[in-house]
Amino acid sequence: MEKRIQIISAPSILGLKPTGVEKLPQSLLDAGLLDKIKSGESIIDIPTLNDKYNSNRDPITKCLNPVAIRDFSLSLMKEIENQIDKSTFPLVLGGDCSILIGIMAGLGSRGNFGLIFLDAHADFYQPEKSTTGEVADMDLAIVTGRGPNILTDISNLKPYVEDKNVIHIGQRDTEETKKYGSQDVAKTGIKSFDYAEIKSAGLEKILEAIIGHINKLNLDGFWIHFDTDVICDEENPAVDYRLPGGLTFIQMGYLLNRLIQTGQIIGMDITIFNPTLDKDGEISVKVTDCLAHAFDSHKL
Repeated sequence: MEKRIQIISAPSILGLKPTGVEKLPQSLLDAGLLDKIKSGESIIDIPTLNDKYNSNRDPITKCLNPVAIRDFSLSLMKEIENQIDKSTFPLVLGGDCSILIGIMAGLGSRGNFGLIFLDAHADFYQPEKSTTGEVADMDLAIVTGRGPNILTDISNLKPYVEDKNVIHIGQRDTEETKKYGSQDVAKTGIKSFDYAEIKSAGLEKILEAIIGHINKLNLDGFWIHFDTDVICDEENPAVDYRLPGGLTFIQMGYLLNRLIQTGQIIGMDITIFNPTLDKDGEISVKVTDCLAHAFDSHKL
């Protein structure tokens, strides 16, 4: 029996800035997401605490809004636990990438899960190396146990996911991370397929490698983190930190569909799309069409 897709609205901007990503859920719903993915469930709303946003770095952690992010993450964590217990397929609409903290903490409390991280950025900065203090540029580091304990060790679950169980796909900011001294994903146990490799080898060959790697890990399942800046800048300029290159919407829909068809994907989040930069709403439609393709004849 197929799992029910449960949409969870979690448009937190605590890990970024209040410039528009908080409008992501409503923009996708207005573009017909519910009908396109055939979800008949009532939407669950997570309180965002966005009113607590502070643009000043915390002097101890060097992060923006660590306490508010921790509190928000606890609420999202509890809902993820609830959905895993109910055997639904949570589809979490962000927000910025820091929503991944609560998601992976919730999964970490329920089993041994992996993470497929689709993102143009490594998101692997140490707080002191981040130029902004935004937790959205260090979320992968945090969920793998790197960073201040207030965020990395919620409910004594550090790390929420082990390096060896993470697959990073689509990175395009390698030179930028070197410039600013970020930790290097390639020097960890994280399996990485950056955009240059995908472009060189072809998506089909990379997908075969990804699925082969997934099958070797023998986990309870995998979560997909879909940061929409992994889409090429020409097709999706509606993000706050733009980079040249990237996958097309067609490629992303195909990639997501192939991953879901493995039967090992237990949930997904979508982040960073900024509707205020999508003046005519066309990109919102393309994002929802991409998700419709992902779930077409889905095997959940």
